[in-house]
Amino acid sequence: MTDAPLKRTPLYDAHVSLGAKMVPFAGFEMPVSYPAGISTEHKAVRERVGVFDVSHMGEFEVTGPDRNAFVQRVTCNDVAALRPGQAQYSGILTTQGTFVDDCLVYRFEDKVMLVVNASNMTKDWDHIVEQKSGANVRLRDISDETALLALQGPGAEALLGAITPLRVTELPYFHFTSGTVAGAQCFVSRTGYTGEDGFELYCRGADAVLLWAAVTGRGAEPCGLGARDTLRLEAGLPLYGNDIDDTTTPLEAGLNFIVRLDKAAPFTGQVALKKQKLEGVPRRLVGFRMTEPRQVGRHGYDVWLDGRKVDLVRSGTVTPTVNAAIGTTYLPRAQAQPGTGIEIDIRGRRAGAEVVKLPFVPHRTKR
Repeated sequence: MTDAPLKRTPLYDAHVSLGAKMVPFAGFEMPVSYPAGISTEHKAVRERVGVFDVSHMGEFEVTGPDRNAFVQRVTCNDVAALRPGQAQYSGILTTQGTFVDDCLVYRFEDKVMLVVNASNMTKDWDHIVEQKSGANVRLRDISDETALLALQGPGAEALLGAITPLRVTELPYFHFTSGTVAGAQCFVSRTGYTGEDGFELYCRGADAVLLWAAVTGRGAEPCGLGARDTLRLEAGLPLYGNDIDDTTTPLEAGLNFIVRLDKAAPFTGQVALKKQKLEGVPRRLVGFRMTEPRQVGRHGYDVWLDGRKVDLVRSGTVTPTVNAAIGTTYLPRAQAQPGTGIEIDIRGRRAGAEVVKLPFVPHRTKR
């Protein structure tokens, strides 16, 4: 057997023409960085505006009379709290209350859309379909026909406002609207994965090149997966496969705000999470900062506390804004406090680190 060929987003040729370093990621060939480098891309988003091609993400459309009730059952946040034009961060959970995936839920007048991680698309789809159980809904995977650009940074609002008649200055955080951007039909949301203000432009694949040219032509810095990772880590935002996975619950990950244990409809994982909350969450996701110079705790390194191994580094690197080696790990609840000293095993030597409060940099999203 041979491995399946990597997919390409509609912007593949644009990335190559810009000299991007292309890498395999979640079944796609994706840009990890451009010639300017990850640090330059990172700083562009923190200080000005950058644009990411995230067309590899998965989009599932749910229609039919039972659409809202069905999504209530398969996600842990409260879909009933959404009005059409609103979005929410949520989780798709196992019966044990652990993550199948994290996701965004968009509520339209006549449908609900789930946006999921590219690496989990097949698993998520199968998990959701299995729970249909006679619900009067139609499920459609629209991932291949949907392109997605993320415009992020303090200059995102002004740039987007110059190429669309949509009143983006009036669009609240975690809301969305529909209209044309640079002549292309889109729906535009205001969420983000960097800790900065920003927008997502969902469009047909055929329009992605037009939109990319419009935003980069007005100064948006092309940004790859490397900068996306350093930005989200500084902002304390979880990455599936690192900070959260099928062994961790939202309560352990500090994502209590996406869990609505008292919502009117039961959801998958609710019983397990109620039990965990009643008995006490045994561990918490924490941020740490290395206290020894030139030492970096990277993903997968062992984490030690009081002479025993307690977890692995979930995410870890040196980031441009913090300008220090930072990361995340899980610690027993009693020790998951700022100031707790831990050790990271770096190539056979334990280096010191200290728990710090998340996020590492304050969010500047529009509330």
